[in-house]
Amino acid sequence: MSTAIREDEITLALIQSLQEGNSNEFQAILSELQPYDMGVHYRHLPEKHRNKFLLYLTIFQLTDLMQELPKTEQAEILQKLGVEKSKKVLDRMDNDDLALFLDDLEPDRINELLSQINQDDSKFVQRTINYPPETAGRLMNNRYVWIPRHYTIRDAIDKIKHFAEIAEYLNYLYVVDEDKKLRGVISYKDLILGNLEDKVEDIMYNRVVKADVLMDQEDVAHIISRYDFVTLPIVEHDNTLAGVVTVDDVIDVVMQEANEDIEKLSASGKSIDFNTPAWTAAYRRLPWLILLLFIGLFSGSIISRFEDTLQAVVALTFFMPLIAGMTGNTGTQSLSVVVRGLASQKLDFKQTVKLIIRELWVGIIIGVICSVLILLIAYVWQGSFILGIVVGGSLLMTLIIGTLAGTIIPLILYRFNIDPAVASGPLITTINDILSLLIYFGMATLFISQLM
Repeated sequence: MSTAIREDEITLALIQSLQEGNSNEFQAILSELQPYDMGVHYRHLPEKHRNKFLLYLTIFQLTDLMQELPKTEQAEILQKLGVEKSKKVLDRMDNDDLALFLDDLEPDRINELLSQINQDDSKFVQRTINYPPETAGRLMNNRYVWIPRHYTIRDAIDKIKHFAEIAEYLNYLYVVDEDKKLRGVISYKDLILGNLEDKVEDIMYNRVVKADVLMDQEDVAHIISRYDFVTLPIVEHDNTLAGVVTVDDVIDVVMQEANEDIEKLSASGKSIDFNTPAWTAAYRRLPWLILLLFIGLFSGSIISRFEDTLQAVVALTFFMPLIAGMTGNTGTQSLSVVVRGLASQKLDFKQTVKLIIRELWVGIIIGVICSVLILLIAYVWQGSFILGIVVGGSLLMTLIIGTLAGTIIPLILYRFNIDPAVASGPLITTINDILSLLIYFGMATLFISQLM
């Protein structure tokens, strides 16, 4: 099948093969699709074709499809498949995906579904669900290969062959003692290059980078990113190997956290997507926007108090939105630096001071350059050097203050255990608007006699 074929043409080809009952053509089309694409086309199918689509899928394909769909559609598919097929699909699902699916179900329904899979997987999934949300324990799966430390390389390779189909990744193998305590790690490459009669414990790495089951999922993502791992071993408090977290799950975490930060920065606070009802979306956005509305009224009162100044020097009106806009923009840029920094590492006092000083210098450099430019523009355009001093000086001060506000406000919120992404964006913009107006009109009033 040509890669140039459009998505809608593939969907139409699938529908045609289903209508004609041509399972060979159907499988030929699916053979060139990734699991994600299969999920997309399934969701595009009219309801009347979905049952036959599921009927033509193998257990492997059904499992791939299940792991690419939202929870509600996963539940619908299990209901359509019946007990026997459902059992086989649940057995093949990655344990972390299965735990995520079961998480919101009623206890009776969870027990019913877990009773359909093998006992070891059932116990692992039940244990996974019991860990706190957004921890390593919730992300981990048991699709990995562990090796007793007394094994020879020959024994290890034989075990890999036996479990190769079950394991999600074979890049690393984890070495444990008799009590399943994690003692080392060995790469697949080292096994292949080693002597078959050598002991695993003689060539393994004893220093293992790992994470505790209760570690926050963001910290797990940082470790995997820092070391470029594809899997990370997860241990209990006593160093018992509990499972592994894989890089694909970490990517999901990063995307989830990024989306949450974007929602908070836009003052929506909670998830809003295409399917969110209008009333719900409005309710989620309103609280901070109402607060900002009242703060914004203060900006209006500032302008009204300097009405005489505006009337005396009309040219001030032209530069007013420029000052406010640039100040708000530089504050938002500093905010994004701080939020990214707080998301990727824990800032101590020394790093915080260094960050504030760095952003202060950024504000000074940007402020000096922009204020000189605007001073020259105001002088050439209006023929007034004093107007240039007022506009340029105001811009210099507001850019420095805006940069510092964008740095310090989120740090203060973070210090008081308030998520800085929730309120910082709109709050900083509004505060910078007020400060820029006060500084601008204050300087204009100070030089009003020279401006007239």
